[in-house]
Amino acid sequence: MADSVAAGLEEEKETENKDREKEKVAGSRVLKSDKNSSTSELTETLGFYERNAGKKDKQRSVSDLSLVRFISAELTRGYFLEHNEAKYTERRERVYTCLRIPRELEKLMFFGFFLCLDAFLYVFTLLPLRVLLALIRLLTLPCCGLSGSRLLQPAQVCDILKGFIMIICYSMMHYVDYSMMYHLIRGQSVIKLYIIYNMLEVADRLFSSFGQDILDALYWTATEPKEKKRAHIGVIPHFFMAVLYVFLHAILIMVQATTLNVAFNSHNKSLLTIMMSNNFVEIKGSVFKKFEKNNLFQMSNSDIKERFTNYVLLLIVCLRNMEQFSWNPDHLWVLFPDVCMVIASEIAVDVVKHAFITKFNDITADVYSEYRASLAFDLVSSRQKNAYTDYSDSVSRRMGFIPLPLALLLIRVVTSSVKVQGSLSCVCVLLFYLGMTTLKVLNSIVLLGRSCLYVKEANMEEKLFQSPPTATPGRASSKSNRSRFTAPSGDAADEASSTSITSQPVHRVENPAPTLPTSNSDQFLTTPDETEEKDITQDGSELKHRAPKKDLLEIDRFTICGNRID
Repeated sequence: MADSVAAGLEEEKETENKDREKEKVAGSRVLKSDKNSSTSELTETLGFYERNAGKKDKQRSVSDLSLVRFISAELTRGYFLEHNEAKYTERRERVYTCLRIPRELEKLMFFGFFLCLDAFLYVFTLLPLRVLLALIRLLTLPCCGLSGSRLLQPAQVCDILKGFIMIICYSMMHYVDYSMMYHLIRGQSVIKLYIIYNMLEVADRLFSSFGQDILDALYWTATEPKEKKRAHIGVIPHFFMAVLYVFLHAILIMVQATTLNVAFNSHNKSLLTIMMSNNFVEIKGSVFKKFEKNNLFQMSNSDIKERFTNYVLLLIVCLRNMEQFSWNPDHLWVLFPDVCMVIASEIAVDVVKHAFITKFNDITADVYSEYRASLAFDLVSSRQKNAYTDYSDSVSRRMGFIPLPLALLLIRVVTSSVKVQGSLSCVCVLLFYLGMTTLKVLNSIVLLGRSCLYVKEANMEEKLFQSPPTATPGRASSKSNRSRFTAPSGDAADEASSTSITSQPVHRVENPAPTLPTSNSDQFLTTPDETEEKDITQDGSELKHRAPKKDLLEIDRFTICGNRID
């Protein structure tokens, strides 16, 4: 019995050992087969854990979102402007430029206004005296004999022509009835008057652009040396063309003044409001166009001329209204608010227009100092020994301001409004003339001093001693062919500049075949930091165009009309 039990236990142990050996063999086989798939299983396991972790994070973040947390983030969110320092610095400089524009612009306008005033007063004060002296010289030639090849100097011929134009046009203006024109315009509707006023402004610019060319053609035809081959229609046709132009332009300005007078005297002031709003339309037509420095210079000159002309028109309106009310000073205070409103609107429009033009075209406010120096150079150069034009003509070419028609209209209005009777009235007229002459002389002295200062600040003194450019009608001369004076150095330059401003121009005879001089106001002055421009030269059929960036002082007053602004 015991033996049988022991044998059974041994058999069980043997079977257990055999089973363990089989498990070991099976386990080793399983391990060998799992080595190939262990990497893929590990990747799947890691991905599984990551997905589970992402789901848990999303659930946690969704549970953390709330309106309070969002508002807190919005209230505490920050940023740093210094990360884009250049952008914000540029924005600040633009703001400072816009703030400087009114001051710099008004300094230019102030200087330009007195330039126009100087040319305007010249017609009333010095021009009659110059015409009288030229006539005396012409009448005394048989007694004194000829001292040269010319009967009269070119400047005296031009003065006599101006005097005769003014006398003939003034006699023609007497046939124009101002009262009838006033009532004819007053009978029109408001909209029609608004259209008429806009048409008159356009016509005034067209007349100004062509008028100075007519006058210059007359002056050159009358003073052209006789040795040159005749290439003109004669002095008499040019003279009648000039008389017709001055008369028609004076009539045009009279209609403008009459329309403005009707606007002042309207009961509801609607026409005056519409005419003032027309200035703001000018902003729309200007600020969104591309401007360069030369285009902006032309616009500035046009604004100076327009502002001075408006002041003279307002003076004419006040004179006509005061005459109708028997020179009652109380009525002047009735007109005063409307006059101030017109002037304020004109200044506001100019400031806004120039501020946005400089902003959109990245033009600095310092450019107006260059413009002022350019205008000052015209004044100083007209006092040189080698001067080739009168200063009033230089202002006309630069700004488009022609004083003859405006002065003619003012003389016509004053003579019809003020009656001169008796010796006391004649003495008052003489005193008034002496007062205007004194004002003209003082204004010229101050302007000349300021102009010399501006020219010196802009380093343009050497250009004062350069020869004026010459050109033939068929071909423009290049810079290499222009004869120039050498600028004296040191004290010699100062002495030459001081003596040449007040002395008389000297006729230059070293040129046997003089050529047609072009106005130096047609040549813009270069500022010291500007680069030399390219010239237009035509050789056969090949034409070399100028560089698109023109020099500041190389266009006449209406080149902007020929060069369209993109």
